[in-house]
Amino acid sequence: MLRIITRRLLLSVPLVLVVSGITFVLESLVPGDPARSLLGVNATPQQYTALRDALHLNEPVIQQYWLYLENVFRGNLGTSIFTDQPVSQVVTSRLPVTLSLVIGATVVAAVVGTLLGVYSATRGRLSRRVVDVLSLVGNALPGFWVALALSAIFAVNLGWFPATGYTSFTQSPQAWLSSLVLPVVALAIGGVALIAKVTRDAMLATLQLDYIRTLRASGVSPRSVIWRHALRNSSLALVTTIGLTMISFLAGAVIIENVFDLPGLGNIVVTATNEHDIPVVQGIALTFAVIVIVVNLLVDIAYGLLNPKVRSS
Repeated sequence: MLRIITRRLLLSVPLVLVVSGITFVLESLVPGDPARSLLGVNATPQQYTALRDALHLNEPVIQQYWLYLENVFRGNLGTSIFTDQPVSQVVTSRLPVTLSLVIGATVVAAVVGTLLGVYSATRGRLSRRVVDVLSLVGNALPGFWVALALSAIFAVNLGWFPATGYTSFTQSPQAWLSSLVLPVVALAIGGVALIAKVTRDAMLATLQLDYIRTLRASGVSPRSVIWRHALRNSSLALVTTIGLTMISFLAGAVIIENVFDLPGLGNIVVTATNEHDIPVVQGIALTFAVIVIVVNLLVDIAYGLLNPKVRSS
């Protein structure tokens, strides 16, 4: 197990470098000039040139990136060009919102998707077709449309939940939960459909194995056969799907946070991209890369706990 964790951590270093490098290059290609946006149209050419020199915008992209890496290795993610706020402070203040949304959606998708998958695998063809239809619909519906529909029905018409905004857990746990219900459901719907289908297919394959027939012939209760033995044997595929779903939710959070006006990383990254605020975009991309690495590491650890062969390799 320790060897697996060490190997994963070593592989994460080039991954972070690649992600940050690609993000830096792509952001440099986005039309717009931060110096011109900061100074406005009435600035003199001398002021414009001085500001570009101060922001290192006149230097080649590769040199700008190298300077950025030097600061990162010193623990400095830079400063926002427009707000003059440290990027680390921007990330730490908004990260709890994004994590609450992503983790909440992952838990909902994993629980509901697993229950639907197990139910459809053990209840006949009709339930399997229902899961297939739900899977197609869940994957086909755009996330922003689902978010707008939920907001219109449950926030505007019924008034059960707030349409926008976010309340921190420390201020009011009840208001925090209420502000996350609609965003979590909107983000989780696609994941529920995928996890249900993967669980159903894995369970159907497992239930046909010889040892399952032996357990049934030995008088083991159907509930124990399904939940203790068959589901455990199908858990590797399920864990992989849950991990990939959580990673995909990071991208979906960008849309959901903007629809529900949640002050998370997805919300600020859109503003930073439009303003060409490279340090903020880089800091958020680096944060997302670290989250992906942590999720993959947790999946590997789960593999080792569920499969002794993986643990001993």
